[in-house]
Amino acid sequence: MAKTEFTANGSQLTVTRTFDAEIDIVWRAWTEAELLDQWWAPSPWKSKTKEMNFEPNGKRLYAMVGPEGEEHWGLTTYMTINMPTIFSGSDAFCDNEGVINKEFPVATFTNKFQGNTKTTTVTVITEYASEEHLNQVIQMGMKEGLEMAYENLDKVLADL
Repeated sequence: MAKTEFTANGSQLTVTRTFDAEIDIVWRAWTEAELLDQWWAPSPWKSKTKEMNFEPNGKRLYAMVGPEGEEHWGLTTYMTINMPTIFSGSDAFCDNEGVINKEFPVATFTNKFQGNTKTTTVTVITEYASEEHLNQVIQMGMKEGLEMAYENLDKVLADL
């Protein structure tokens, strides 16, 4: 079973995981709404993309939908995209129209992909405004949720 490595340093969190798939397939799973929705939520939650435009200054508006139908919305804004090795942007909690909820931390991230013909290592470097903001999302279960989502991604990649 693959191991996800979490390293916190001040207001920055680095998450690294190697997946058993070539880089182009892993890139697609991170950048296409139909594939993201298959894994970007901890079970039994589901991801539901309302809209996604994967290009610089594009956005993804999506919900994490719980087993009782409850929805928690997120907005990803893409900044730089260098296919298939890196993309960066920001993530924020929002409402179903994309209005950012200022009570929760906003994260800026850089996702790096390094691969060969058999595996791809994804490194996600996330920066928060403060160490307190990072601790807030960790206390909300971000590490456990991401680990479960990555396990979902393993299953999606096996089917691609």
